[in-house]
Amino acid sequence: MKVRPLADRVLVEILEAEEKTKGGIILPDTAKEEKTEGKVIAVGAGKTLESGKVQPLELKKGDRVLFGKYAGDDIVIDGIKHKILKESEILAVYEKE
Repeated sequence: MKVRPLADRVLVEILEAEEKTKGGIILPDTAKEEKTEGKVIAVGAGKTLESGKVQPLELKKGDRVLFGKYAGDDIVIDGIKHKILKESEILAVYEKE
């Protein structure tokens, strides 16, 4: 299934939670916190300004992003967890050095 976000929204695939802690302790499913980072799968056309012009989004497909724990709406596409977020709900983008 293909999903195309509208306006200034972004479709993000949630990255899987860690199976182990840094100390090597294996976490059961009930102890895992939902990740607040993901990979951008698709972006909308942009935000429509009062002047009628469309301001394109800064994000692009493939960006790895951080977002708030309760931000956006959860959806499942082909058995994989995703979120639909407004661009303003995304806190940061990982950048390569």
